[in-house]
Amino acid sequence: MHDDNAYPLIDTSLREDLVRLGWCGHFDRELATMEEHLPRNEPWRMARVVSVGQDIFLVANGREEWFCTPAGRLRSRRTRDYPVTGDWVVTCENTVRAVVPRRNMLARGEAGFRGAETRSAVREQPIAANLDMVCIVCGLDRDFNPRRLERYLTLVYNCGLTPMVALTKADLHEDLESFRWDAQLVVPGVPVLLCSVPQGRGLDELAALLEPGRTAALVGSSGAGKSTLVNALYGSDVQATRDVSRSVGKGRHTTTSRELIRLPGGGLLVDNPGIREIALNREGEGAVGAFPDIDALAAQCRFADCSHTAEPGCAVLDAVAAKELSAQRLESYHKLQREMQHAEARIQRGSDRVEKERWREVSRLQRRMKKQGKRK
Repeated sequence: MHDDNAYPLIDTSLREDLVRLGWCGHFDRELATMEEHLPRNEPWRMARVVSVGQDIFLVANGREEWFCTPAGRLRSRRTRDYPVTGDWVVTCENTVRAVVPRRNMLARGEAGFRGAETRSAVREQPIAANLDMVCIVCGLDRDFNPRRLERYLTLVYNCGLTPMVALTKADLHEDLESFRWDAQLVVPGVPVLLCSVPQGRGLDELAALLEPGRTAALVGSSGAGKSTLVNALYGSDVQATRDVSRSVGKGRHTTTSRELIRLPGGGLLVDNPGIREIALNREGEGAVGAFPDIDALAAQCRFADCSHTAEPGCAVLDAVAAKELSAQRLESYHKLQREMQHAEARIQRGSDRVEKERWREVSRLQRRMKKQGKRK
């Protein structure tokens, strides 16, 4: 078994700085598997991606920050190896040569693909990598929407990540427990914090979850208060903020890029631009995690493959009839399941098309070789 304390590829003193940026034994092990691919005749440095621009990355190693451009094979944004905020990368001078295999990645379907009737595969839009937690930020104004919370939760669980919920702008209401109760009904078992920056409410609890070296990503709609939370936790304005429109209750994209921010307490936050479309990019276990109440009822259904739509002996439908489960929640469950299945089918069709094109090219090459042979 690999010893987490054995790290011959990284200087001991430098490793301590990397640990403060989120490095751990997992990355020691992954780096060890890359040893034969590391630069041999030139010095290299390990760094974490702080932010991503147009083919330029701001990276840091705990002591300094510098800009890098991607090596040739990493220039395509369509490859899964293209560096994203939170990635650990091997750099030579000012070039990113390789990406250390990720622990995880938060990603969604590309905007415009949700519900699209298209034969093309769903394109994946990475949000951040190597996360310990995802904080779903929801404002207690017009932004509060239980169905949107379910969608975010499904996305987070689908990516194999740990969620929590921050209900911001708690100073707008007196009856806050009703909001917490409504949220807990759709995110059972997930921590829900009531936060108000003007009142300083919930900030200590949120900061306590962001232990030194732990990385969390903030996701939510524009104007939900993500950047305001970051500024409050940091202790000064590191992210620009903008008032929500009073006429329509919607925020504008103040944060325009994803940036990894190290807090004074040692935790790390990735602030994200507001997400208007939460498109799911593949089928996974997200619905099971987001709807544990329905999953528990499903175990009592007469048929193991019950679809919970019209089958006799369906415990889920019985719970809806008895008003123990809301019809809206079941409808949301079915909708998300259909969307994930549709996305997975498009991915499969895309893979099949790639394979067909490959064999078509092989066939063309064979015909060309036969023609050349006849000429000889």
